[in-house]
Order: sequence, then structure tokens, then C-alpha cells
Amino acid sequence: MGYQAIVMVLAGVGIPVLAALNARLGANIGSPAAAALVLFVVAFCATGVAVLATGTGAFTRMAGQPGHLFLGGLFVAFYVLSVTYVAPSFGVGNAVFFVLIGQLISAAVIDHFGLFGARVTEVSPMRLAGIVVMGLGVALTQFAGRG
Repeated sequence: MGYQAIVMVLAGVGIPVLAALNARLGANIGSPAAAALVLFVVAFCATGVAVLATGTGAFTRMAGQPGHLFLGGLFVAFYVLSVTYVAPSFGVGNAVFFVLIGQLISAAVIDHFGLFGARVTEVSPMRLAGIVVMGLGVALTQFAGRG
């Protein structure tokens, strides 16, 4: 596992922080869409620096890629727009809870069928039980103690 697990935990930490920050920005300025645009401009600049620091040779191979591989940007835009719009009224915790449930389901399907070139990892009964336990754990952390 190693460093990859640490990087993914940090990315996971960033998701609710991103949601809370952008939801507050959207509420403060009265436009979730404008807040999302600001987020993407900042993200564009940050990734631009990363590309410049690591080399730009990948751009020469971009034209030959299948079009469906670029749909990830639409999913990111949908996530950012939806969480920026929903979180102020629904709660950051609730919003991220349902995002996590969606992630567990879609990740299991992608791995099971090896979609988009992912490594095939069958959803065995034991893995399904683990996913259910993870989902229950997320639910418990979100809804425990509410009266």
C-alpha cells in the first residue's frame, strides 16, 4: 500500500474541506455556480504549475485518446456544482455521506467489470459484506447521536 494510501487519505480529507469551503463561498456570494467557477480557475492554475513542473509531453498524445476519457471533467464539474449548491442547506456531512455511498457503489461496479481499464477485482460475497459494513460505518458516523 505505502504512500498511495496516504495520498488517497489526504485526498479524502480534502473532499469535505472543499465542500465546506466552496459551499460557504457560494452562499456568501449568492451563486454556487460562480463559486464553482472560482474553484476551477484556482484548480486550473494549480494543475498548470504541476504540468509545467513535470513536463508537457503528454499534451502531444492527447489528440489520439478516446473521447469518453474526457468525461471525467464533467463528473468533477457536476460534483463541485452539486455539493456547492446542496451543502449549505443539506449540510456538508450529509452531502459527503451520500457522495461516499455513491463512491462505494460505483467503485465496486467499476472494479468488478474492469470498466475504463481498471484492474478487475470481483465483488465476492466477502467484498460485498465489506462494502456494506463500510456504508454502515459511514452512516453511523453521520447519523449517530442525532435526536
